[in-house]
Amino acid sequence: MRRPVVVIAEQLSPATVEALGPDFDVREVDGTDRPALLTALADADALLVRSATKVDAEAIAAAPHLTVVARAGVGLDNVDVPAATTAGVMVVNAPTSNIVSAAELAIGHLLALARFLPDAHASLKAGEWKRSKFTGVELFDKTIGIVGLGRIGTLVAQRLAGFGATLVAYDPYVTPARAQQLGVVMLSLPEVMQQADFITIHIPKTPETTGLIGGAEFALAKPDLRIVNASRGGIIDEGALYEALSTHRIAGAALDVFTAEPPTNRALIDLPNLQVTPHLGASTDEAQEKAGIAVAKSVRLALGGELVPDAVNVAGGVIDPYVRPGIPLTEQLGQVFAALADGPVTAIDITVRGDLNDYDVSVLKLAALKGYFSGGVTEQVSYVNAPLLAEQRGIQVRLLTDPVSEDYRNVVALRGVTTDGRTVSVAGTLTGPKQTPKIVEIDGYDVEVPIATHHVVFTYVDRPGIVALYGSLFGDAGVNIAGMQIARRTAGGTALSVLTIDSPAPAGVLDSIRHGIDAATLHAIDLVG
Repeated sequence: MRRPVVVIAEQLSPATVEALGPDFDVREVDGTDRPALLTALADADALLVRSATKVDAEAIAAAPHLTVVARAGVGLDNVDVPAATTAGVMVVNAPTSNIVSAAELAIGHLLALARFLPDAHASLKAGEWKRSKFTGVELFDKTIGIVGLGRIGTLVAQRLAGFGATLVAYDPYVTPARAQQLGVVMLSLPEVMQQADFITIHIPKTPETTGLIGGAEFALAKPDLRIVNASRGGIIDEGALYEALSTHRIAGAALDVFTAEPPTNRALIDLPNLQVTPHLGASTDEAQEKAGIAVAKSVRLALGGELVPDAVNVAGGVIDPYVRPGIPLTEQLGQVFAALADGPVTAIDITVRGDLNDYDVSVLKLAALKGYFSGGVTEQVSYVNAPLLAEQRGIQVRLLTDPVSEDYRNVVALRGVTTDGRTVSVAGTLTGPKQTPKIVEIDGYDVEVPIATHHVVFTYVDRPGIVALYGSLFGDAGVNIAGMQIARRTAGGTALSVLTIDSPAPAGVLDSIRHGIDAATLHAIDLVG
């Protein structure tokens, strides 16, 4: 009987091979040797890599038996996940392997900034003895801001609790109750920038978080602020950081990550009040070993046809073909729901109505949560870890089913309560021969809008001239309105408009709509993935 072939394309710890066990034909190849890699993949059932091996569409096409690609680490920049998904290849990583190492590095940077450790080290090595030059500050009794309270941010908060500092944080997905458990006070980002003596960043890099901290934020900061980014390069605008450091608008910064790696901005790197390391967040023996063991276990599960907790592109378990088309719909509804909530929620109900009631629809709960978290958490969100993210943030989640669906054959609805007491809801369905995904309800208003990448949703008092007003605002900004639907319960009452637009809505246009028509609510929805 043929044993499954596992190709290891980079140096992994001996514990990785031990964790695989004796059931596989383990072969090693240099993943950077392209011809050798493609040849080895011809028989491969599984491929284990780190960061140097490029697993692109060509590599996947060269592996007709490939079931799983395992990245022994967190990032997947070297793996073409869409190509793998198209080919039916599972992609797994080790999302928790480096969280302790990353948290400890961030704290190390905080302490080194506070006490000038790199400069003092270099000075003494150069034969100098200048104690007074390196007078630092304590963390005790200071205010430390944590931007992002996911798994790494939570570890940072737990470790900083012993320093006697006041901990504040910004994270729109964390409830006040969860923050209270961690001993953290939740604030807005401007408030964190104004109050903090130290800030450490632990959020993902997305279009929304790129350049999150720039000139406007540094203008709010104390002159003795010290800021650390060991998360993702580009979350701090490097031009604004250079300006803030070179003019001593803030006291210091530490970067482990950069917009370009290796960094090319020498003017920034050479500043005396900038502390740098070459992306060392996961560079510990323990993190590397944990990563290898974790993906080895995932490979065993994948090749055994079992549930894979760290799969990033597929859900584990058997999914009925009738349920499968509802997965992307529900994930999109989760993103829409997050935009409508515009902040943390305390509870989410996912209700599946209609014929789907006769099937196992538990994967739709996972898809809804994956969509909800996809835009703004530190972790890479998968169908399996999404419930854990909800649990960590104190969100109560229920999956409900109802055989009755009055207007459509099947409907998936999300309903939740925000921390400020608002009720938010959205529902969708698949219609027609092409199974077009549509939104059929928003906050109690009946609509039927095909789901697109960009929408704007707002409510206002129904009166003549409103459509012309916001239509001209978008037109003047060069944003094309591809579709529009208005829903209302009574003439002259509150109306809801759903616009489909071809590009993201500029902030200035949204402000003009908000004030020009006296909008009661306004949400820009930009779907990702």
